Amino acid sequence: MLPAASRRLRDLEKALGAQLFERHSRGLTPTVLGQTFMKRGMAVLQELDHLVTELADARQGVVRHLHMCACTAAITQFLPPLLAQYTDLSPEVQVELEEQVSARVVSAVREGRADLGVFVAGPDVQGLAVRDFRADELVLILPAGHRLAGRAPIAFEATLDEHWISLNAGAAVLQAQQLAALAAGRPFKLRMQVRSFDAVGHMVASGLGIAALPRGAAQPIVRAMKLQWRPLADAWAKRQLQVCVRPDADDAVRAFRDFLVTTSQNAKAGQARFE
Repeated sequence: MLPAASRRLRDLEKALGAQLFERHSRGLTPTVLGQTFMKRGMAVLQELDHLVTELADARQGVVRHLHMCACTAAITQFLPPLLAQYTDLSPEVQVELEEQVSARVVSAVREGRADLGVFVAGPDVQGLAVRDFRADELVLILPAGHRLAGRAPIAFEATLDEHWISLNAGAAVLQAQQLAALAAGRPFKLRMQVRSFDAVGHMVASGLGIAALPRGAAQPIVRAMKLQWRPLADAWAKRQLQVCVRPDADDAVRAFRDFLVTTSQNAKAGQARFE
């Protein structure tokens, strides 16, 4: 441990009147009180760090921080240019973005851990103010030369003999796949779960399985990794992304929400030609 950090830790223990860590040649081991501190105290220290950051930003003209949670589909397809545009329009507002699966996005807003959320419609949004954001479409991505390759839309049920690559638990696409397989009375052969769309693409390119990704996110992956794609014929493959805030959201949060919704009204996912 660095001398300065060690000194601060000893000062903290002195102030609390308790030993938080046992010291030995290989490092530190938390005591029972130290474990409690790590659960509660670390959150307090993080809040202090946030306070210091916000005070520093205030000196630079930033008067409001907004914490936003969004699903991967929203981040990879839509949000970057919108966030850049909003930063230019409202430099006094700093938007902090956290990526989560859709169900956790909604929970974060409901529990007050986020001011605003963007997610794939599906989670329970009771008690929240919800607006439509954008629409997207799931497409099948396949290794080059795969037997299911083609241009016509294909039913999800016709793919269930294949091994699948998907995202981790809680992701909207995985939940839709599992429900569709259940409705078809067929097993969903989930071979691998990863955290990102790029990782999905790499697994498919290696011939480990097939996958479904949002069309706008799949475009660069298919091109870069020389994969093939095919539309899915199922109604659930066409999805609505939404924005939620709490009913008591203040003017700054509502203004940001309205910007996202208004700017997105005439936009569509995957407008670029996808061959």
